[in-house]
Amino acid sequence: MSITSKFLPLHLSFPNPNPKFPFPTHAPRPLSHSKPLTIRCAKKRQRTGNLRYPSEKKKLKSKQKTQIDEADKFEGFWRLYKLGVPVHRDPGKDFLGVSDALLKQIAKALKFPAASMLPPEAFSVVRKSFDARKFLKEPKFVYTVDMDVNKLLDLEPCTWDFIFELEPKVGEIEHLPHERVSGDVTSIIQNYRRIYNGTVPIKDGNNQHSEPHKHPTTKNPRVVVVGSGPSGLFASLVLAEFGADVTLLERGQAVEQRGRDIGALVVRKILQLESNFCFGEGGAGTWSDGKLVTRIGRNSNSVLSVMKTLVTFGAPENILFDGKPHLGTDRLIPLLRNFRQHLQRLGVDIRFGTRVDDLLVENGNVVGVEVSDSRSNLKFNSQKLGCDAAVLAVGHSARDIYQMLLSHDTILVPKEFAVGLRIEHPQELINGIQYAELAAEVRSGRGRIPVADYKVGKYISGHDADEHFDSGPMKRSCYSFCMCPGGQVVLTTTNTSELCINGMSFSRRASKWANAALVVTVSSKDFESLNFHGPLAGVEFQREFEQRAATIGGGNFQVPVQTVTDFLENKLSGASIPPSSYRLGVKAASLHELFPSYITEALQSSILTFDNELPGFISSNALLHGVETRTSSPVKIPRSAETYECTSLKGLYPIGEGAGYAGGIVSAAVDGMYAGFALAKSLDLYRGSVESVLGKAKSSGFTSY
Repeated sequence: MSITSKFLPLHLSFPNPNPKFPFPTHAPRPLSHSKPLTIRCAKKRQRTGNLRYPSEKKKLKSKQKTQIDEADKFEGFWRLYKLGVPVHRDPGKDFLGVSDALLKQIAKALKFPAASMLPPEAFSVVRKSFDARKFLKEPKFVYTVDMDVNKLLDLEPCTWDFIFELEPKVGEIEHLPHERVSGDVTSIIQNYRRIYNGTVPIKDGNNQHSEPHKHPTTKNPRVVVVGSGPSGLFASLVLAEFGADVTLLERGQAVEQRGRDIGALVVRKILQLESNFCFGEGGAGTWSDGKLVTRIGRNSNSVLSVMKTLVTFGAPENILFDGKPHLGTDRLIPLLRNFRQHLQRLGVDIRFGTRVDDLLVENGNVVGVEVSDSRSNLKFNSQKLGCDAAVLAVGHSARDIYQMLLSHDTILVPKEFAVGLRIEHPQELINGIQYAELAAEVRSGRGRIPVADYKVGKYISGHDADEHFDSGPMKRSCYSFCMCPGGQVVLTTTNTSELCINGMSFSRRASKWANAALVVTVSSKDFESLNFHGPLAGVEFQREFEQRAATIGGGNFQVPVQTVTDFLENKLSGASIPPSSYRLGVKAASLHELFPSYITEALQSSILTFDNELPGFISSNALLHGVETRTSSPVKIPRSAETYECTSLKGLYPIGEGAGYAGGIVSAAVDGMYAGFALAKSLDLYRGSVESVLGKAKSSGFTSY
């Protein structure tokens, strides 16, 4: 036997220190007999401290986090991630129980030999989503499941050895010493107050309070909340539960009257300036898709509290489990009615059709608001309402509020946002692109799999779009926004001389169209290129393109449109444009006339890229609508990260989308909830911290969504 063959097994027995670079498969060279035999790969030199690579530090940190005592394995819960059930074996998108097919995946994760022996009662579904990506062998439903260890051992003791062998693995298996329980906002605050006013001590950091909290002998503090969108509603809920005297002001109408006003707009083209798709109870999100996806931490206690509060007021329970939860306008309307009635039972004074015309300021502090009837342009009926604090929860379409703030020398900071067009395809086309032969299972939202959606994006540079960027930034993003499967395009203008659009859908998403915004990021350089300067430069930038769209559309709320193929070829679409879901009329036009060339070219370049990802995206049946400009607030109102109070005007608490701190229903609701806690603490309505109530530290600021 040669020395090479003698030591070859020893050499191969060592683990590969870097699996990305496998050992060569060819035979090693014969070892020289003139040198002593050494095996240099037997021991890898360990880097320590700052010498470690970032990837090594991350791996070590994850490993340290996942080490647990053996005894702890049999306490609490284990959370199992990425359990994939093939679509043909799953009961379908509306089933949230534990099926036999899911039990097989759980058994595989536990390395348990007999799935039929696992009791379904020991497992609960935490999340369910549908994955139909092209590289998969077949589409599947992906589950996250919690395993109750005590219940499992009681029902099936044979699993003891398999639980003993479990080890946490980041992204796959996680040990939870206790079940993550988070109630709705009302029950959380009521329980907190019950404990606080009883004999159970409340711990807050190093302090411990055991005495009951006594409210001031004077009357409760008065708080005015301006705006009844998600942030305003949740701020009002928290403050009212803590005992504040809350007045909720909304320039628009309650959902019942608002629905009639929107009907008059769609059918007779009568625009109520203060009651429309943007203004009214629930905010702009009421007549939308009702998306509840968020980027601020889906499993955080704050988000779970918001979601459970929505369920309490009538949302379906599946929003707690769905990977992409949404409500739809038809479910939002009764939910908001229930929310309103609960606030009224708490004593909240809700005033619809009430516009805030000015703030009452004394010595740099807000002491009240001046209001009038929003149905009238005359302000003879104006009224002054005193308050101890004013919560500003308006949406970013309330442009007059920004002007009012500037009149009081409030600091407003221009903020980056995005503008573009809304693209609409036949929903069957999107289903076919995403699901292939499985598309027949959609059945207009009533089938076993969800209506197909998409999310695409591209990072644009000057080379990508072949542009000079004389006036714009060198790099920007182009992406899809607010994708509404089975939806329709709607008018979101608040002025008859301007035109802007959005998308909406109902809960079943049964429409024959799919639409999404295709938008490009813009910033201060773009505003300045059109000679717009100052804090409201972004607002003027929006208004410029909305006025252009109204002109190109020919007036009377007609929307200018162009097929995707014609937009790419820069030619006018003829009379044979495909039908649109937009009900107020469309007009064939050249959308190249809307934006500066760098935005148009960025959109063209991105559409070509999106077609590579979604073959068939470029189609003569795809119709572009102009314009989409109100993707997020064009300004930010600086505030304290701890108290949420405006840094330049005392007594004012700017929150939600209009203040630049949220983007979507959930993030706006969470922002409003935390602002309510912060203000309640400032008003001495409760002690402790938000963490002592919700049980988990909040993310800092919620400025990123």
